[in-house]
Amino acid sequence: MNKKYVVRLTAEERKKLEDWVRTGKAAAYRIRHAHLLLQADADGPNWKDERCAEAFRCHANTARNIRQRFVEEGLEAALERKKRALPAREKILDGKVEAHLIALACSDAPEGRSRWTLELLANKLVELNIVEAVSYRTVQRALKKTGCDLIAAKAG
Repeated sequence: MNKKYVVRLTAEERKKLEDWVRTGKAAAYRIRHAHLLLQADADGPNWKDERCAEAFRCHANTARNIRQRFVEEGLEAALERKKRALPAREKILDGKVEAHLIALACSDAPEGRSRWTLELLANKLVELNIVEAVSYRTVQRALKKTGCDLIAAKAG
């Protein structure tokens, strides 16, 4: 089967890749990608994806994807990891919701309580229809990220 994406390295690209492979002063995945490109070069060894995969202990699809990224996007894109188009999961607490959360955490505690708890804050966000549902752990991460401390005012 003929390769759809044919790698043809310039002398400058080949030298750069060989230097990376020789010195080993880069991330392991970048060195592996450099090896794959050097061996897949049509003007060089011209190895097939399966042979590259076996030699460098990766999947044949990895070798194929590296070649494709090199042809379509260039050398730097082929050496990097593939970037995600979208995050794995949408954020529950965006900036606006975090602002509500911080304002709520800084306000007076509910009646009968000496301070806000993470569970109370999570329940209050749902009660006020700011979010549909939120875990107290999510509230904890948001407050930790902003440096907000629920007991700072009570400690001193």
